[in-house]
Amino acid sequence: MTTNIDMQALRNDAVEIFNHGFACSESVIYAIKKHFDLDLSDDAIAMSSGFPWGLGGGGCICGALAGSTMCIGYFFGRRTPNDPAIQKCFELTNELHDYFKQTCGATCCRILTKGLEKNSPERKAQCTRFVADIVQKTAEIILREL
Repeated sequence: MTTNIDMQALRNDAVEIFNHGFACSESVIYAIKKHFDLDLSDDAIAMSSGFPWGLGGGGCICGALAGSTMCIGYFFGRRTPNDPAIQKCFELTNELHDYFKQTCGATCCRILTKGLEKNSPERKAQCTRFVADIVQKTAEIILREL
């Protein structure tokens, strides 16, 4: 694992893969995996494939935020029952949630994208900004807490 992260390159990679076929959640995990040089199976990316468009199109939590939450869990989550590490994971996830809500205006996909057609350039541009911003914030939290 590396901790020397070029934030602009991280953002660029998340945006590039987002614009080439990965969805928001997948793009965040892809970029964190790549830039932290994690020995993490691509199965983690696949596990996030149901999050886009608010949990498979349901409009709930933003997929980019969900993918970022998975990354925080990878670094700071528990791996055994009753492990108190869960408290730190909760705190960091809450920080991520509050940051996203404050900077993006909401955490719910249907609210964030209200009035935007699913495949419109306007929606893609907005979601691209969300992906770039949250992947950077996720990396900043990880680096600060390691």
